[in-house]
Amino acid sequence: MYYGITDLTTYVIGTIFIILLPGPNSLYVLSVAVRRGIRSGYQGAFGVFLGDAILMILAATGVASLLESTPALFVLVKYAGALYLAWLGMNMLRGAFIRLSEDANLVTPPDTRDATHPFRTALTISLLNPKAIFFFISFFIQFVDPAYEHPALSFAILGLIVQFFSALYLSALIFGGAHLADQFRRRRLLSAGATAGVGTLFLAFGAKLAGATLH
Repeated sequence: MYYGITDLTTYVIGTIFIILLPGPNSLYVLSVAVRRGIRSGYQGAFGVFLGDAILMILAATGVASLLESTPALFVLVKYAGALYLAWLGMNMLRGAFIRLSEDANLVTPPDTRDATHPFRTALTISLLNPKAIFFFISFFIQFVDPAYEHPALSFAILGLIVQFFSALYLSALIFGGAHLADQFRRRRLLSAGATAGVGTLFLAFGAKLAGATLH
Protein backbone atom coordinates (compact mmCIF):
# COMPACT_ATOMS: atom_id res chain seq x y z
CA MET A 1 0.00 0.00 0.00
CA TYR A 2 1.39 3.40 -0.99
CA TYR A 3 0.34 6.37 1.19
CA GLY A 4 -3.08 4.88 1.82
CA ILE A 5 -3.68 3.92 -1.82
CA THR A 6 -4.76 0.30 -1.99
CA ASP A 7 -3.95 -0.57 -5.64
CA LEU A 8 -1.94 2.10 -7.42
CA THR A 9 -1.27 0.07 -10.59
CA THR A 10 -4.94 -0.68 -11.19
CA TYR A 11 -5.81 2.96 -10.50
CA VAL A 12 -3.27 4.26 -13.03
CA ILE A 13 -4.42 1.83 -15.74
CA GLY A 14 -8.07 2.64 -15.08
CA THR A 15 -7.36 6.37 -15.12
CA ILE A 16 -5.64 6.17 -18.51
CA PHE A 17 -8.53 4.28 -20.09
CA ILE A 18 -11.14 6.59 -18.57
CA ILE A 19 -9.34 9.74 -19.74
CA LEU A 20 -9.09 8.35 -23.26
CA LEU A 21 -12.86 7.92 -23.45
CA PRO A 22 -14.31 10.80 -25.53
CA GLY A 23 -16.36 13.33 -23.61
CA PRO A 24 -17.56 16.93 -23.86
CA ASN A 25 -14.50 18.33 -22.05
CA SER A 26 -11.88 16.84 -24.35
CA LEU A 27 -14.03 17.48 -27.43
CA TYR A 28 -14.41 21.14 -26.48
CA VAL A 29 -10.67 21.60 -25.94
CA LEU A 30 -9.97 20.00 -29.33
CA SER A 31 -12.53 22.19 -31.09
CA VAL A 32 -11.11 25.35 -29.48
CA ALA A 33 -7.57 24.43 -30.54
CA VAL A 34 -8.80 23.87 -34.11
CA ARG A 35 -10.78 27.11 -34.30
CA ARG A 36 -8.67 29.46 -32.19
CA GLY A 37 -5.18 28.02 -31.80
CA ILE A 38 -2.88 26.54 -29.17
CA ARG A 39 -3.17 29.36 -26.63
CA SER A 40 -6.97 29.18 -26.53
CA GLY A 41 -6.76 25.39 -26.43
CA TYR A 42 -4.71 25.55 -23.25
CA GLN A 43 -7.09 28.11 -21.77
CA GLY A 44 -9.80 25.51 -22.22
CA ALA A 45 -7.54 22.80 -20.80
CA PHE A 46 -6.91 24.81 -17.63
CA GLY A 47 -10.67 25.17 -17.26
CA VAL A 48 -10.91 21.37 -17.37
CA PHE A 49 -8.09 21.01 -14.82
CA LEU A 50 -9.78 23.38 -12.39
CA GLY A 51 -13.19 21.79 -12.89
CA ASP A 52 -11.81 18.31 -12.26
CA ALA A 53 -9.92 19.55 -9.20
CA ILE A 54 -13.10 21.04 -7.74
CA LEU A 55 -15.03 17.83 -8.39
CA MET A 56 -12.28 15.76 -6.77
CA ILE A 57 -12.30 17.98 -3.68
CA LEU A 58 -16.08 17.73 -3.46
CA ALA A 59 -15.86 13.97 -3.78
CA ALA A 60 -13.08 13.69 -1.18
CA THR A 61 -14.96 15.83 1.36
CA GLY A 62 -18.29 14.12 0.75
CA VAL A 63 -20.02 17.33 -0.36
CA ALA A 64 -20.80 15.84 -3.77
CA SER A 65 -22.92 13.17 -2.09
CA LEU A 66 -25.56 15.88 -1.63
CA LEU A 67 -26.51 15.32 -5.26
CA GLU A 68 -27.19 11.68 -4.52
CA SER A 69 -29.19 12.37 -1.39
CA THR A 70 -31.10 15.30 -2.92
CA PRO A 71 -32.83 14.19 -6.15
CA ALA A 72 -34.18 17.68 -6.89
CA LEU A 73 -30.66 19.13 -6.82
CA PHE A 74 -29.42 16.37 -9.10
CA VAL A 75 -32.21 17.09 -11.60
CA LEU A 76 -31.40 20.82 -11.53
CA VAL A 77 -27.70 20.29 -12.21
CA LYS A 78 -28.43 17.63 -14.81
CA TYR A 79 -30.72 19.79 -16.91
CA ALA A 80 -28.56 22.88 -16.51
CA GLY A 81 -25.63 20.91 -17.92
CA ALA A 82 -27.73 19.46 -20.73
CA LEU A 83 -29.04 22.90 -21.74
CA TYR A 84 -25.54 24.38 -21.66
CA LEU A 85 -24.14 21.67 -23.92
CA ALA A 86 -27.11 22.08 -26.26
CA TRP A 87 -26.50 25.85 -26.37
CA LEU A 88 -22.85 25.30 -27.29
CA GLY A 89 -23.86 22.81 -29.97
CA MET A 90 -26.40 25.18 -31.52
CA ASN A 91 -23.84 27.99 -31.61
CA MET A 92 -21.39 25.75 -33.44
CA LEU A 93 -24.04 24.66 -35.94
CA ARG A 94 -25.00 28.30 -36.50
CA GLY A 95 -21.36 29.23 -37.14
CA ALA A 96 -20.98 26.36 -39.61
CA PHE A 97 -24.17 27.42 -41.44
CA ILE A 98 -22.94 31.02 -41.72
CA ARG A 99 -19.62 29.81 -43.12
CA LEU A 100 -21.31 27.59 -45.71
CA SER A 101 -23.76 30.33 -46.72
CA GLU A 102 -21.05 32.91 -47.29
CA ASP A 103 -18.87 30.44 -49.17
CA ALA A 104 -21.84 29.68 -51.43
CA ASN A 105 -22.18 33.39 -52.16
CA LEU A 106 -18.44 33.67 -52.79
CA VAL A 107 -18.07 36.18 -49.99
CA THR A 108 -14.94 36.19 -47.86
CA PRO A 109 -16.15 35.05 -44.45
CA PRO A 110 -15.49 37.24 -41.45
CA ASP A 111 -14.02 36.00 -38.21
CA THR A 112 -16.72 33.65 -36.95
CA ARG A 113 -15.04 32.59 -33.77
CA ASP A 114 -17.41 32.44 -30.86
CA ALA A 115 -17.19 35.09 -28.18
CA THR A 116 -17.12 32.64 -25.29
CA HIS A 117 -14.00 32.44 -23.14
CA PRO A 118 -12.42 28.95 -23.41
CA PHE A 119 -11.43 28.79 -19.72
CA ARG A 120 -14.87 29.70 -18.40
CA THR A 121 -16.67 27.51 -20.92
CA ALA A 122 -14.56 24.42 -20.18
CA LEU A 123 -14.90 25.02 -16.44
CA THR A 124 -18.69 25.27 -16.75
CA ILE A 125 -18.86 22.09 -18.85
CA SER A 126 -16.87 20.27 -16.17
CA LEU A 127 -18.91 21.45 -13.20
CA LEU A 128 -22.34 20.96 -14.82
CA ASN A 129 -21.84 17.24 -15.22
CA PRO A 130 -23.26 15.30 -12.25
CA LYS A 131 -22.20 11.97 -13.75
CA ALA A 132 -18.58 13.14 -13.49
CA ILE A 133 -19.10 13.89 -9.80
CA PHE A 134 -20.38 10.38 -9.15
CA PHE A 135 -17.49 8.97 -11.15
CA PHE A 136 -15.00 10.69 -8.88
CA ILE A 137 -16.88 9.51 -5.79
CA SER A 138 -16.96 5.87 -6.81
CA PHE A 139 -13.51 5.83 -8.42
CA PHE A 140 -11.60 7.54 -5.61
CA ILE A 141 -13.22 5.83 -2.67
CA GLN A 142 -12.36 2.32 -3.75
CA PHE A 143 -8.63 3.11 -3.93
CA VAL A 144 -8.26 4.85 -0.56
CA ASP A 145 -7.76 2.87 2.64
CA PRO A 146 -10.29 4.27 5.16
CA ALA A 147 -7.95 3.29 7.99
CA TYR A 148 -5.10 5.47 6.68
CA GLU A 149 -4.48 8.40 9.04
CA HIS A 150 -3.87 10.97 6.28
CA PRO A 151 -6.62 10.38 3.67
CA ALA A 152 -6.18 13.89 2.27
CA LEU A 153 -2.70 12.88 1.12
CA SER A 154 -4.11 9.79 -0.60
CA PHE A 155 -6.72 11.85 -2.44
CA ALA A 156 -4.11 14.45 -3.41
CA ILE A 157 -1.84 11.80 -4.96
CA LEU A 158 -4.76 10.24 -6.85
CA GLY A 159 -5.82 13.66 -8.04
CA LEU A 160 -2.35 14.56 -9.29
CA ILE A 161 -2.23 11.31 -11.25
CA VAL A 162 -5.52 12.16 -12.95
CA GLN A 163 -4.34 15.69 -13.77
CA PHE A 164 -0.99 14.44 -15.11
CA PHE A 165 -2.52 12.05 -17.63
CA SER A 166 -5.25 14.54 -18.45
CA ALA A 167 -2.59 17.16 -19.23
CA LEU A 168 -0.77 14.75 -21.55
CA TYR A 169 -3.96 13.81 -23.36
CA LEU A 170 -5.29 17.35 -23.73
CA SER A 171 -1.87 18.57 -24.92
CA ALA A 172 -1.93 15.94 -27.65
CA LEU A 173 -5.41 17.08 -28.66
CA ILE A 174 -4.39 20.75 -28.65
CA PHE A 175 -1.33 20.32 -30.86
CA GLY A 176 -3.19 17.87 -33.10
CA GLY A 177 -6.02 20.38 -33.36
CA ALA A 178 -3.61 23.18 -34.24
CA HIS A 179 -2.27 21.02 -37.08
CA LEU A 180 -5.79 20.39 -38.33
CA ALA A 181 -6.46 24.13 -38.21
CA ASP A 182 -3.85 24.69 -40.92
CA GLN A 183 -5.71 22.27 -43.16
CA PHE A 184 -9.09 23.81 -42.35
CA ARG A 185 -7.92 27.35 -43.17
CA ARG A 186 -7.22 26.19 -46.73
CA ARG A 187 -10.45 24.23 -46.98
CA ARG A 188 -13.31 26.29 -45.57
CA LEU A 189 -15.91 23.69 -46.55
CA LEU A 190 -14.06 21.08 -44.50
CA SER A 191 -13.83 23.53 -41.59
CA ALA A 192 -17.56 24.19 -41.66
CA GLY A 193 -18.30 20.47 -41.82
CA ALA A 194 -16.04 19.74 -38.85
CA THR A 195 -17.64 22.54 -36.82
CA ALA A 196 -21.10 21.21 -37.63
CA GLY A 197 -20.00 17.72 -36.60
CA VAL A 198 -18.71 18.92 -33.25
CA GLY A 199 -21.89 20.92 -32.71
CA THR A 200 -23.97 17.82 -33.38
CA LEU A 201 -21.90 15.83 -30.89
CA PHE A 202 -22.50 18.48 -28.24
CA LEU A 203 -26.23 18.22 -28.85
CA ALA A 204 -25.90 14.45 -28.44
CA PHE A 205 -23.93 14.88 -25.20
CA GLY A 206 -26.64 17.22 -23.93
CA ALA A 207 -29.40 14.71 -24.76
CA LYS A 208 -27.44 11.92 -23.07
CA LEU A 209 -26.90 14.02 -19.95
CA ALA A 210 -30.59 14.93 -19.82
CA GLY A 211 -31.40 11.24 -19.62
CA ALA A 212 -28.79 10.48 -16.95
CA THR A 213 -29.88 8.84 -13.70
CA LEU A 214 -28.29 8.65 -10.29
CA HIS A 215 -27.18 5.05 -10.79
